[in-house]
Amino acid sequence: MLCLSLSMVLASLGTSIANIALPTLALAFDVPFHWVQWVVIAYLVSITLFVVIAGRLGDVFGRQRMLVLGLVLFSLASALCGLASSLWMLVAARALQGIGAAFLMTLTIALVRETVGTERVGRTMGLLGTMSAVGTALGPSLGGVLIDWIGWPAIFLVLAPVGLLAAGLVLRLLPAVSPVGKTPRLSLSALGKNGVFPGLAVNLLVANIMMATLVLGPFYLAFALHLEEAVVGLVMSVGPVLSICTGVPSGRLVDSWGSRRVLTIGLGTLAAGTLSLSVLPATFGVVGYIAAIAILTPGYQMFQSANTMMVMADVSADQRGAVSGLLNLSRNIGLISGASVMGAIFSAGVGSAAIEDAPSAAVTDGLQITFLLGGLSILVALRFLRRLEPDHV
Repeated sequence: MLCLSLSMVLASLGTSIANIALPTLALAFDVPFHWVQWVVIAYLVSITLFVVIAGRLGDVFGRQRMLVLGLVLFSLASALCGLASSLWMLVAARALQGIGAAFLMTLTIALVRETVGTERVGRTMGLLGTMSAVGTALGPSLGGVLIDWIGWPAIFLVLAPVGLLAAGLVLRLLPAVSPVGKTPRLSLSALGKNGVFPGLAVNLLVANIMMATLVLGPFYLAFALHLEEAVVGLVMSVGPVLSICTGVPSGRLVDSWGSRRVLTIGLGTLAAGTLSLSVLPATFGVVGYIAAIAILTPGYQMFQSANTMMVMADVSADQRGAVSGLLNLSRNIGLISGASVMGAIFSAGVGSAAIEDAPSAAVTDGLQITFLLGGLSILVALRFLRRLEPDHV
């Protein structure tokens, strides 16, 4: 569990620590907002393209072995990110880093069944959700401090030694289960049962909203509220810190109440929090922003634990890696949408691609429009929920 937790922290940290640096990178490379977005999008696209491949390679060649490969690749790419001398060199290195992260995210979830009993799967998924939140929380705060003290390259260089340490721990501590060799292909008809496809669709919609909060939040806080970078990092850490506190309790709720009920409660809370982001910050400023995030975050943790449990519940041992890859694929398509589509909506709402030069009121308008549409997408997710099969509890 130490190895799985550390791998999950690194994968999420790779996303969040770059988000907080986007305004700084835009100024450092003298490029507009829609160019610097590729620092995030390249990472997410690589994860999206490789999560299913990583899962299949884990099923065929051994999940421990492939997890070590992913950690080493992630570490080397992190070092290249810190040494990049231009925006497009950084984007290329981030794409390579995303390939490594695909192995981390996919194989961590796939290995759960090999480390815990069935009766504890829900709380273990909750623990991994907490570890993901730890990485997301560390990103803004650690990134803000490193940028202020050392400069933006440090936010990537710090990941390299941690990744190599994790690779060594995996080799020493994680059980080496023999690879199964050739495995049967996934059956679409089998995936259509037990709520797998609807679960993947809802996962995409929710990830779209969560990424929008991570990408757009720093721009709103920096250019509408005019907060310093370190303060922006602290405010952006509020949601992940709440995730840390609610991850394991959410998993326990899934074990006790069943995934369907917790999923419904989580999506309802998410919808309320997203719609609050379109209203409260415009009225109460940073306090309203924090209040909306405090509503949204527990809902996300309940959703994440319940949905992962539901999708993975009846998957056979020889296909857990591939299905875990599909779960991460849907999530990362949503993350890409949150960074690109929701970012484009935000820019349109602001009325300018140069967010840093826009009036504060215009940036606030962009935030309101973006999360109003986001709240409507969560209501669509609730409609998808009606198609899910009842829990087998």
